Amino acid sequence: MPLIIFRYLSRQLLQVMLAVTSIVLLIIMSGRFVNYLADAASGQLRADFLLSIMAWRIPDFLVMILPLGLFLGIILSYGRLYVDNEMSVLSACGMSRGQLLRMTLIPALGVALVVGILSLFIAPMGMKKVEMIFNQQDSLTEFDTLVSGRFQTVGGRVTYAEDLTNERQIMEQVFIASPDDRQRGSMSLLLAETAHIEAPKDKEGQRYLLLNQGKRFELIPGAASLRETGFDTYGIRMDEPRAKKEVSKEQSLPTSMLLQSGSPSHAAELQWRISLPLLIPVIVLLALPLAQVNPRQGRYAKLLPGILLYLMYLALLMSARGAVEDGRLSPGIGLWWVHGVFLMIALALYCFEPAQRFLTRRRAKNA
Repeated sequence: MPLIIFRYLSRQLLQVMLAVTSIVLLIIMSGRFVNYLADAASGQLRADFLLSIMAWRIPDFLVMILPLGLFLGIILSYGRLYVDNEMSVLSACGMSRGQLLRMTLIPALGVALVVGILSLFIAPMGMKKVEMIFNQQDSLTEFDTLVSGRFQTVGGRVTYAEDLTNERQIMEQVFIASPDDRQRGSMSLLLAETAHIEAPKDKEGQRYLLLNQGKRFELIPGAASLRETGFDTYGIRMDEPRAKKEVSKEQSLPTSMLLQSGSPSHAAELQWRISLPLLIPVIVLLALPLAQVNPRQGRYAKLLPGILLYLMYLALLMSARGAVEDGRLSPGIGLWWVHGVFLMIALALYCFEPAQRFLTRRRAKNA
């Protein structure tokens, strides 16, 4: 009988958890993809890198999403059982709150193991790959992201190339419009038959775009005519692009290296990775009393307070992590005090109803 109940509760819990995790993961990945797509459209990121970045960031997303999915899964699945009076039937058959806690902790510890593996090993490896992709992006010039036949804003300039030949090394029928720094409000237009990137010749590695056989037009505010200049070769200094990085150096380091380091920033990152699987038993204790609702209240009665409590938990962990990184908090205290505070809150919520029932029976007996 207990095994049947355990399978039933675990199935209900895991189904809701997987559904919530899938939905939240899809929302987060969609938002990130839109941001990366905007960078690609503006020429700050090559379109070839988009799918690779998203794929390698999935483990890092899951590390944050799986605990939330488990927390909401307990509240929603068990809340439905309370509303449908199934929990009342199980309680009448002899299942205690302690048994319910143990049955819930078994799949929760499995989730904690998955989160621990992701947090300590797989996610840092994925972030390392993302960092390498961004480093590869930084080695490209601003014109490596051009698409033939399309006007594109690159490095503050509007650029158009009718065709890209010789393995994208030669641009044909080039148009470039850019503001002229010598006079405020003026505009410079460049038309050229061909253009190519000149390899760096100095120690600084500065590169230039050389335009061949073209004309330069200057549009001056208030002037009725254009200033036209022909050229055989015209050089434009290339601005090295820098894509917006969302990966810190510590996030991409392997856990073994963090264990050997005494740096506060490394200690903060290590404690953060350990904290993510560690918070799962605490949120199980938090979720069980929040899932217990009156059938008249509905299964969503305590959902909002539960989400706010969970977000407060994460916010304090992030705040403590930042304090350790900045040296404002000792690594010895680190993030552990946050887990201690919320463990006491969870125990207080878990023991509140039994204590209330005990006091009620004692008052009735004394009366």
